[in-house]
Order: sequence, then C-alpha cells, then structure tokens
Amino acid sequence: MATGVDAVQRIKVIVPIAMDEAGVAGRAQQLPEGFVRPGFAPTFEAVRWGAALGDSYHDTLLMDWTVFQAGVTAEDEGYAGVLIDTVSDSGLWPLRSVLNIPVVGPGEASFAAAMMLGKKFSVITMWPQWFPLYEKVLNQHGWQHRCVSVRSINTRPDVTELLAGKEEVVFAKLKAEAMRAIEEDGADVIVLGSTTMHQSATYLAGELPVPVINPGQVAYKQLETLIELGLTHSKKAFPAPEVPMHANIRKGWY
Repeated sequence: MATGVDAVQRIKVIVPIAMDEAGVAGRAQQLPEGFVRPGFAPTFEAVRWGAALGDSYHDTLLMDWTVFQAGVTAEDEGYAGVLIDTVSDSGLWPLRSVLNIPVVGPGEASFAAAMMLGKKFSVITMWPQWFPLYEKVLNQHGWQHRCVSVRSINTRPDVTELLAGKEEVVFAKLKAEAMRAIEEDGADVIVLGSTTMHQSATYLAGELPVPVINPGQVAYKQLETLIELGLTHSKKAFPAPEVPMHANIRKGWY
C-alpha cells in the first residue's frame, strides 16, 4: 500500500464482463469528475474472457473465476484496494482470502447502506434473470428479511452500451417499478440492481420520495474510506489458503 504525503492510492476496479476500451470507459463514467477524492486513482479493467450477461449460474461461475483471476495480482501490482464492478459481488470472498488489501463489492456495500438509511429496501433491476445474483448476496449475509422485494422492468440489459439512448423509456419504467416497491411492498429505500444502471440514479433520486442507492458509487466511497482509515478485512474471517494454488494463474492456467 502506498505511503507518504504525495502517494497516490491506486484502486483496481474489475469489470466482470470482457469488453473493449469503449465499453470499459462507459463503466468508468459511474465515477464522474470531482467524485474521486484527491490522492486516489481508480483504474477500470475488464476481465479478459468469461460471462456475457450474468443471466445464469453458468455465467455466475465464470464471473467468480474471471474476477478472481483479474484481482489476485492486485496487491503485487501496488494497488491499495480492489473494487468489483458488479452487484453480484463476484469473486469477493475468494479475493479477500488471498489479498491483504481491502476488497469491496457493490452488493454487500449497497445493501448495508440501504439498511443504514431505512428499515426495508427493494432492489430494482433490469430483468428477472439477475434475481439469483441478489439472492446470493442476501442469503450470504442473512439480510433477506430487510429486503421486501426484488422487481424488474423486464428489459434485456446492454452491459456495454448501458442505458445510453434508452433513457426516456427505461427511466420511466424504473420509476414506475420503484413506486410500486414503495407503495405496495413498503420499501423505504431503493437499491439499483446493477452498476450498469448508474445513468438512471440522478433521475430516480429526484423523482422518488425515498433514498436511491447507486451501488457502484456507494461501494467505491466505502473502499476509499477503508483505505483512508487503514482498515481491511479480517483474516480470521477470510483466512489465506494453507496450500495456495492461485500462483498458477500467472502461468496461464485457466
């Protein structure tokens, strides 16, 4: 981890879907100019291969593995922390097992923030194929009782182009579904179900009567704070393997 007054704390942000530079740049826009604290430098990097949409257990397995591959060398590369750019928190616990620097996932971070800001929250997402991603994180932490609903707008996502060009239709659908979650399900906080939905966050925050959690931004700020405080995950909770095999990744074993 970097030290000294002028040291820059580099953060590795791992995109769980393979894509070109333009696609990665679109994901990076969730951290707009002025959002990153001075002294921090996030770098977005897409996995080299793997899942396409995160729409199946096949894809979730690939996301776990390829995110782990992309993050396992982060500490050796001089990064101060790792951020996983998906609410599925793919590879989160395995990376904590092999790294000493803090690793943060938007699912855990945004659901925890929602429970701080309200009593009950709902997840609003693009399509029902992503529901198992949230169920995994909620079940992992025992938070199911605080999530009153998971709702979708039944719209196939574009994980590269995101919501660009579809704002007029998609934003209205998201607002309508969020209002149903508030009025019918009793949600007092809304969590966006994907970091790819960040373009809708400002609009929804201005239209809804409850807080709206933008998961990528919340997770990023949590990671900055952990780094500033000198905190990282407990190695008692996430012990290192007695016989580590991840060095084989560097040899190109997949």
